[in-house]
Amino acid sequence: MSKILVAMSGGVDSSVTAALLKSEGHEITGVTLKLWGGEQDKGCCSVSDVDDARRVAQQLDIDHFVFNYGEQFDKHVVQPYVDSHVAGMTPNPCIECNRHIKFDALVERSHRLGFDALATGHHVRLSGVNEGARLRRGADIGKDQSYVLYMLSSKDLAYLRFPVGDLSKEAVRKYATELGLRTADKPDSQDVCFITADNGREKFLAERVELHPGSLVDADGKVVGSVEAIELVTVGQRKGLDLGGNSGRSYAVSVDMPSRKVRVGDASELKSDAVLLTDFSWAEEPFSGKVLAQTSAHGKPASGWLDATGTLTWDSKRQRVAAGQAVVFYHDDLVIGGAIAKQGALP
Repeated sequence: MSKILVAMSGGVDSSVTAALLKSEGHEITGVTLKLWGGEQDKGCCSVSDVDDARRVAQQLDIDHFVFNYGEQFDKHVVQPYVDSHVAGMTPNPCIECNRHIKFDALVERSHRLGFDALATGHHVRLSGVNEGARLRRGADIGKDQSYVLYMLSSKDLAYLRFPVGDLSKEAVRKYATELGLRTADKPDSQDVCFITADNGREKFLAERVELHPGSLVDADGKVVGSVEAIELVTVGQRKGLDLGGNSGRSYAVSVDMPSRKVRVGDASELKSDAVLLTDFSWAEEPFSGKVLAQTSAHGKPASGWLDATGTLTWDSKRQRVAAGQAVVFYHDDLVIGGAIAKQGALP
């Protein structure tokens, strides 16, 4: 029997994680993280999520605590989110929350409190044990979350448990229903927790930084339109671009913050042969060679060649990756590492 701390977000996956581990005879304690102190109407760890997690803990007859990481969340997730937009990048706050809060601060605290392991409801699996543990895709490919956990090292993984990774989402909900857990039918959380539906990203950023108008230019540098706030533009975007009726160039192809210009183009111009990368995280040793690479949480992986300079060249052209987005590398379903798309992407 192990003493396991379960991160309970208030959703069905973490609820079932706690239930499964308890059924195996482990000593379980639930914890929910209080992260964002501002307005919130969606995402994980809201007031209602904390209440759901606490109620499930009561149903399972396990202890439940709330840890406040608001200061760390603001420092490592919210402020970098704002700074990235100012720099013309497209951040992924969920990855940074996993990197700095859930699998850094929480893991460290779990060790200090004497727990043998930390468990979460992520849909991923492990290969190997102890220091040889490696991250694999979840059994339910449609719910696989390995993309947002690519930064976890073998040392991290040796301490972690992901009990629902071998289950389909349908099986998770069925098990929760059989136990009568209040979260059995609760919808999945998919949005940024600190951006509300009513206020949106624009108002959130406008309250923290000055937003600037920008020019839309074609490949020759000719001005063909405008945008109200260049800080809100991301590669691949179509909405919010005032092109004066010129629908032939309807995509944001690149963002140049110093000149406040957004290059626009048609669908073919949105394609690229390669992507420049930085800030690599590796499961083991740095790798160069043939990889499968995924550029969004639920995107379809594509094959390419990763070289020692940090350039990933696709086997066939792919949509450009916005600077700031993660690119995760796989061998079959095994995560070998990941990196961040670099500003100044290839033309």
